[in-house]
Amino acid sequence: MTTDTGKPTLTVDELAARAGVTVRTVRFYSTRGLLPPPVIGPRRVGHYGREHLARLELIEELQHQGMTLAAIERYLRQLPPDLSPHDLAMHRAVVASWAPDTVETADRRELEERSGRRLTEEDIERLAAMGVVDPDGDGYRFDAGLLRLGVRLLDVPLSQESILAARNVLVEHARVAAHELAELFRGEVSERDTEDVRSLSAHMHPIVVQALLTTFQRSLKEELSGWGTTSQVGGPS
Repeated sequence: MTTDTGKPTLTVDELAARAGVTVRTVRFYSTRGLLPPPVIGPRRVGHYGREHLARLELIEELQHQGMTLAAIERYLRQLPPDLSPHDLAMHRAVVASWAPDTVETADRRELEERSGRRLTEEDIERLAAMGVVDPDGDGYRFDAGLLRLGVRLLDVPLSQESILAARNVLVEHARVAAHELAELFRGEVSERDTEDVRSLSAHMHPIVVQALLTTFQRSLKEELSGWGTTSQVGGPS
C-alpha cells in the first residue's frame, strides 16, 4: 500500500478495489473535495495512500448509515484536517456501531471483490476461524464491517493463535463492560416507558462506543510505550 518511506503507491484502480467501490466513485468523491488529491508521480499518474483508503472507507460507512452527501460533507468538515489513517479508522468504527449487524452472502469472486484482494484457501480458513466469514454452501456469509477488519488482520505479523486469543480477550472484557453498564443504566430506565428506553439506548450507544474506543486506545498506547522502558531496564548494562 505504501513504501517503507510512507509514500502513497496505490493507483486509483487499486484504491477502489481495496475499498470495494468503483473508480468512478473515487473520482466523484475527489471532485467534491471529500478525498484529498493524490500524489502525482511519473507520467502524471496519481498515487494514493493509507489516509485516502481510511477516509474513503469512512465515507462509505457514513453512506451505509443513510447520510446524504451534504451531511457527509458537513461531518468531514468537522474533523481535524490532520487525522491519521488510524484516527479515521476509529471514527469509522464508531459510525459502524450505530447500525445493527447486517449479514450478507456472496460467492468467492464477490467476496474477493469486497475484500479488495485475492483470497487464498489459507486466507479463507483464517477468516472463518476468526468468525469473519461463514462458509454457506457454495457461498460465504459475512458482515461487511467485520470483513474489512478481518482482511487487514491477514497482513498482521501475528500467528492465528495469537489473533484468536486477542479476540477472546476483547470479547470477554467487552461483555463484562456491557453488563456493568447495563446494570448502571437499569435504574435510569426502570420507571420510563418503552419509547423512552429506546431513545436512551439510541443516544447512548454511539457515546458509549466512542468512550470505550478512546479509553482502550489510550490504555493500549500507555502499555506499549512501557515496552521500550522495560526492555532497557532489563537489557544488558
